[in-house]
Amino acid sequence: MNAIKAVLKDLYGAGILFFYYVKWIIAIGVPTLYLALEYKRNYIMDILWIWCIILIIKDFVYKFILKKSHCDSRSCSTKDK
Repeated sequence: MNAIKAVLKDLYGAGILFFYYVKWIIAIGVPTLYLALEYKRNYIMDILWIWCIILIIKDFVYKFILKKSHCDSRSCSTKDK
């Protein structure tokens, strides 16, 4: 059971890193592939594109509307230094 938890934890971490760095490339690249390069429609890429758009919208909501950060005010502030 612990081995399964370790594998799932690794997959979760890899997924976070993957979508953190690749979401903008996918969000811009998939429409470019379909419209400019005339690739055939791929439902898996469509779902991945929608997921990346949702993540981008979530980032904007958290950053600009809710004004939340990934760290508390003391650990990110540079005023004390």
